[in-house]
Amino acid sequence: MTTLPTPDILRPASYVYGTWHAGADGQTLVDAVYGRPVAVISSEGVDFGEALRYGREVGGPAIRRLTFHARARALKALASYLLERKEDYYTLNLLTGATRRDGWVDIEGGIGTLFSYASMARRDLPDERFLPEGQVERLGKGGTFVGRHLLVPREGVAVQINAYNFPVWGMLEKLAQAFVGGMPSFVKPAPQTAYLTERVVRDIIASGLLPEGALQLVTGEPGDLLDHLEEQDLVAFTGSAATAAKLKVHPTIVARNVPFNTEADSLNASVLGLTVQPGDPEFALYVKEVAREITSKAGQKCTAIRRAIVPRDRVEEVVEALRRELGKVTLGDPARDDVRMGALVSTGQRERVQGTLDALKAETSVVIGGEERELLGGDREKGAFLDPTVLLCESPLTARGPHELEAFGPVATLLPYDTLEDAARLARMGRGSLVGSIVTFDRTEATELVLGLSSTHGRLLVLNRENAGESTGHGSPLPQLKHGGPGRAGSGEELAGLSGVRHHMNKVAVQADPTTLTAVTREYVPGAQVREDVVHPFRKTFEELQVGDSLLTPRRTVTEADVMAFAGLSGDRFYAHTDEIGARESLFGRRVAHGYFVLSAAAGLFVDPGVGPVLANYGLENLRFTEPVGFGDTIRARLTVQSKTAKDPRPSEPATGVVKWRVDVTNQNEVLVATYSILTLVAREVGETHA
Repeated sequence: MTTLPTPDILRPASYVYGTWHAGADGQTLVDAVYGRPVAVISSEGVDFGEALRYGREVGGPAIRRLTFHARARALKALASYLLERKEDYYTLNLLTGATRRDGWVDIEGGIGTLFSYASMARRDLPDERFLPEGQVERLGKGGTFVGRHLLVPREGVAVQINAYNFPVWGMLEKLAQAFVGGMPSFVKPAPQTAYLTERVVRDIIASGLLPEGALQLVTGEPGDLLDHLEEQDLVAFTGSAATAAKLKVHPTIVARNVPFNTEADSLNASVLGLTVQPGDPEFALYVKEVAREITSKAGQKCTAIRRAIVPRDRVEEVVEALRRELGKVTLGDPARDDVRMGALVSTGQRERVQGTLDALKAETSVVIGGEERELLGGDREKGAFLDPTVLLCESPLTARGPHELEAFGPVATLLPYDTLEDAARLARMGRGSLVGSIVTFDRTEATELVLGLSSTHGRLLVLNRENAGESTGHGSPLPQLKHGGPGRAGSGEELAGLSGVRHHMNKVAVQADPTTLTAVTREYVPGAQVREDVVHPFRKTFEELQVGDSLLTPRRTVTEADVMAFAGLSGDRFYAHTDEIGARESLFGRRVAHGYFVLSAAAGLFVDPGVGPVLANYGLENLRFTEPVGFGDTIRARLTVQSKTAKDPRPSEPATGVVKWRVDVTNQNEVLVATYSILTLVAREVGETHA
């Protein structure tokens, strides 16, 4: 039987101002399973002011010289590099008391987040070092004064203070957002699991895939770190609400208005719908989800279910089902294949959880747990083991403890309810949660609960038989969606796709004339000067095309024959186009051309039919038909290069880029009748991407 090996004493160092720095003495850490010394950490001798200066003056400029796409490619390469070394991380993970299944969420989940942000940045951000945001706003009647928002990286350091429960994912998810956003990271992991974070950082530094100064690490105490913050820095904190409350009022943070993002532990709830019966698939899903959240990471997850809100007449069935499910959970040495739940991170943490559990018992009763089960390896006294425990609060609407006290371990409290209004009220009594879940197959019930919980939750999962096969579960934050919550949960926000990236950037409103704004943003602004050439733009390669290159087409007069032919070809015989009497009574007062005919006719005016660099139509965006086109109206189109994005070349495929063209169609009176953007795939002359 495999058991946790006795490791050599690790001495995880800090990585600051370009060098590894190990303190002489420090805090001794023990493993969570047998209580044996495993590491000594220290920040003795670290100059925190110098470290932050190094990040601002070395790391920041190096990152900002890269475009979003270059940063994305670096993250993708880094993710692949770390994935090849994951087994080293799994070995250290066992020392923290976590099973391999627990470690998968932390280790491969963290690496997967790097992949996700690399993909999002390449797909949704330009190949630039800044991000134009929103639409161009016309600020003057004549069109010569316009404005637009621009996002640029903050020129400081992203100080990231992480919790002990996810030493890999917690670091990588913050690093990914900061790096894409153009800021260097200064990582301060929690001491209990800092040796695992340090192992990953060693590999990141050794890879050479990130610019020097992009990542620094301190493994020991943070010393006077916060005293050295400046206005361009920001702080991201994950941990307890009590610690967050102290840190965010640090005098330097307050005096210099340093952004402080908090993701705090919360009393997350899961609601079993009133309509769910014990024989329904949703009943089994609910029980498994609650049991999994109690035992995963030994309950040490900021997203774990702390309050199980169930119909009052289903309490006995839920308790019995949970007892059976939790009875399958084996406790002990996480290195053993027959162990499903390991230990808490330390005996100190176990004592804190036990103290909170004792306080909760003043308003609850123990319905599952209370007796020590067999331990499959590990040391019951020196290790940090705690058996899964389920409490029952009979009067949850008047109780305070279950809504205020969090036992950050394998503990959950059952809260009975009578109406959906009461269920929502109970969930809201947690005063702000990272996540809530609703288990029901009744869509009306789901809708009422979603609306009842939304104001106090950052994320809501509606779980039923249809999505259970693909659902990642109550406790799994996803890179694409918000991780954070209001009130007690910290009122912060992480992940949420590119929202987390934007948090690391400064938004500035730029006001200028259209031509200047085009030059600044490298995206064509309506009204800006254009460049016309005798060479048709469809005859130019990606490199030859420049933003502002334009073609004004010949004119075409629309006839009744055109419209009827289009109706016959498309099958679109809508009365406004084909019925003379019906059209006269319509809002147009006459028959008009199909909007899609206008679109097609415009393409016929600007497309060059010959073989050339334009390979394919890639899509169409923001189509608006602004004025009707009637029989006898004459249209023409202006085609202008709006923006360009190089695509990464793939093996055995030609190098290409996406060109976004603005199309404005006007009538004989120079009135705009249609406007839209088309995307074309255009051949490139070389395989290198713009940087």
